[in-house]
Order: sequence, then C-alpha cells, then structure tokens
Amino acid sequence: MMLPNSVTSVSGRGGVEPGRPFPVLVPVVPVRLPVPPVMAIPVAELSAANRGPFATGPCPVAAEDEDGDEALLGAGGLRPWTPQEKLLHEARLKAKAKRRLRRASSRDSARESLSEGPEPGTEPPGSPKGRAHDRRSRTGKGRGLPKKGGAGGKGVWGAPGVVYGYQEPDARDPNYDEVAQGDTVYATVVPELEEEELEKNVQPMVLEYFEHGDTSEVMELLRGLNLGARRPAVAALAVALALEGKASHRELTSRLLAELVGPVVTPEDVAWAFDAMLRDLPDLILDTPEAPQMLGQFIARAVADHALPLDFLERYKGRVDCEHARAALDRAAVLLRIKRDVNRLDNVWGVGGGQRPVKHLVKEMNLLLREYLLSGEVSEAEHCLRELEVPHFHHELVYEAVVMVLEGSGEESVAMMVTLLKVLWETGLVTLDQMNRGFQRVYEELGDISLDAPLAQGLLEQLVELCFDRGVITRALRDACPARGRKRFVSEGDGGEVKQ
Repeated sequence: MMLPNSVTSVSGRGGVEPGRPFPVLVPVVPVRLPVPPVMAIPVAELSAANRGPFATGPCPVAAEDEDGDEALLGAGGLRPWTPQEKLLHEARLKAKAKRRLRRASSRDSARESLSEGPEPGTEPPGSPKGRAHDRRSRTGKGRGLPKKGGAGGKGVWGAPGVVYGYQEPDARDPNYDEVAQGDTVYATVVPELEEEELEKNVQPMVLEYFEHGDTSEVMELLRGLNLGARRPAVAALAVALALEGKASHRELTSRLLAELVGPVVTPEDVAWAFDAMLRDLPDLILDTPEAPQMLGQFIARAVADHALPLDFLERYKGRVDCEHARAALDRAAVLLRIKRDVNRLDNVWGVGGGQRPVKHLVKEMNLLLREYLLSGEVSEAEHCLRELEVPHFHHELVYEAVVMVLEGSGEESVAMMVTLLKVLWETGLVTLDQMNRGFQRVYEELGDISLDAPLAQGLLEQLVELCFDRGVITRALRDACPARGRKRFVSEGDGGEVKQ
C-alpha cells in the first residue's frame, strides 16, 4: 500500500524543493500468526552524509523513544505503527530468535561430546586445522554429534572401551608371521569327480590298460582323481568294458580288480558294483548275449581273489527274481564249488594272448596252416589268427608258411600260400615288419632247411618272385634272397680244385 509522507521532493536537476510532499511505497508481507503486542523497530537517524543529495530533511524510518513506545518519524514528528508494519516487524524478530537458539544448541552439544578436546571457538573460524578435526555435519543437519559415536572413519580402531574377541590369523595379512603361527600344512585340494566326468576320465584309462596290462599305472592315475563316493563305479565301468572285449581283456580286468582292492577300493565297493550290474543284466544282454555267464565268472574270480566278500553269494539266496541274475549267480556258485580246493581261479578265462607258451603258439599256427591247405578258406584262417591275439608273433606264421612250402612238393601249395600272405598283408593283420622278419628267418636257416628238403632253394626263389609280383614283399627283401650256388670246373682256372 502507499503511505503518504511529507518529505522534500527531488527536482529534475538534482536539487530539492522544501515543503512539497510525495508518496512513499512500503511493501507489506502478510503473516498468518496471532498478533501479540509488538515492539518498535529501533532506527537510527541517517546522517546528512548518508542522505546525500536526495533528502535534506529527516528520513522516514521507524524509531524507538526512551519509554519504549512505538512510533514512526515523519515530517510532523513521531506517529504510531500501522497493523501491517507491526506484523512485518514481529516476523523478523521471531526468525532472528530462532537462528540464535539453533546456534546456541549446536555449541552446547559439541561441548558435551568433545569435553576432552579444545572448546569450540578457540580455533579461528577459517583455520584448516579446526575444519580437519571437526566431525560435525557441515550440511547444517543433525545435532552436530560425531559419526558412529566416534568409532568410524579411516584408521579408527573402534569406540572407546570396546573389547574384541579372538580372531584367527589370516595368511593374506601383510603382518602375518608364519614362524609365529607354528607348523603350517599346505595341501592340494582336488574336487570330487562328478558323475558325467567319471566315464570321461576312467574309460580311457581302462582301454589303455587293455593294451599295456600294467596295473600299477592304472592305480597311480586313479589315485590322482578324487573319486569320493563314486569308487564303486570304477569297478562297474571296467567290468562293463571287459564284457564287450576279448577273453584277454576279461582276464586283465579280473587282475585289475584284485589289485585295486585296498589301495583304491574296498571289497564292499566291488560288491556294490556287481550288485548294480546284476540289476542291469536285462540291458547288458542286448549288447552281449553271454553276459550272465561272463558276469558269473567275474563274480567267481573276484571271490577267489578276495576282491569280493566270501558271503557275497549268500546274500542273494531267496532274494533274486530276475532269471538272468539267477543264471549269473548259479554260474559263480558252480565254479566256486568245482575249485573249492584252489585259492585262485586263474584259468576261468583261459590262457590268451601273449600269456600262452611259445610252443603252444607255434603248434596253433601249424594247425591253422594245415587246415587252410586242406580247406582253402582264407577267411577262416584269418579269423583263427585274430583269435590268437598275438600280433607281435605273426612273423612265426610267415616263417611256418614258407617252410611248409619248401618242405612240400607241387606248385599248388605255393600258389595257396602266396594267396594267404597277400590277404593277410592287405588286411593289415600281418605288418611289414612281421613279413620281413619271417622271410629273413627263412633266409638265415636255408642251409639247415636244404638238408631235409634238397629242392628248397629253387622253391624259395619261385615263392619270392611270385610274392614280389603280387606285391606281398618289397624289392629289397627279394634282392636279399640268397642265390643258388653252382659247381666250378678245372677249365675255369681254379687249379684243378672243384668248388661249390
């Protein structure tokens, strides 16, 4: 609103005209508060220098007399305040009182929490040292207490009086002293094999074992694996692979089970494996029709080798419903009854592979060749040679075949032997090394062979030329064949001596 007042007006040139009033605008702020008795605003009169060229008379501001009456200083003297001016003055006083009260409470709380430190206000207001050690909030919020009761912050051990419990030393702590901690044991932890990883790791070991037959190597490899609760699955997997293999593989598997008991598995683990295989016999028969008889032989051999508990068969009396499982258990019981006086059933799988005596292998190969000369069936001779499972001894077959031709008579036997050697060469059953060794043995013993077969030299040259033409032997092996000697006469200048 506009309050008229009688003051000196300002002229256009910067001068004043005394006695001419002009209106003065005073802003009024509405405040929704009850209206108590108000106090006059103490106002000091402006000096002549502060009034400047704009006023020559008294300034129209509020003033307070000695008795405390509220009045305004105007051209006609003091006058009382209007209600709007009182409301504005009251609001200013209340805001100022609140600010003073807030500053006072903050200083009191700081003195209580930091009673041992310097009192507030001793440091200069702008001192960096005072700001660095002041943990009060600088945002103006809160009661001004330190964070976490003085127990927080970098490098702080905790609140005063707090006692911590014992903590185990950490080896990764920079202050860790190994000597002060006593003996320290370092161990490599191998995770336990999962079910899908077992077959991937154990199956190659067993298949490789069928080639070299070294049980100690398999045991070392199994010790490097953390089998855990899956130890019985090792025995079950080995037996399942042996059922699909040869008799020599089954013999090696029985030996492996006997060696694994103790260092790697227990008799109860092997019992669990055979129990699982007895339950799976209906599925095993689909791939191996003779699985019940073979599994019974495995059980009998394991009991004889003390790889299975002696009462293993007694556990199944009257508890077996599957006919295939009953057949396997009956087979094991019959073998154990027959061999009750023998500690080990060593011949339950027969004697196969390189375990046979050399004389037995030579006899088998001679019989094989004689049957071939009578029947002429190359496939049967090849099958019998594979059943012997002695690839390292095939040079004996080549040697016996050549000697049989040299000791015989007729060109028919020569052609048949060349045909057999050609088939064995093409199928890869007889390797180049075995073929060369067989012929070289004949070359070395040709002198002794010629004593019993005078025509051996001519038949050998004929056989070698025919084998070379059919691609059975190499040119170097043909050229290594010894040449037939001849008599020399006196006319050749030998001094009258006759030489062979």
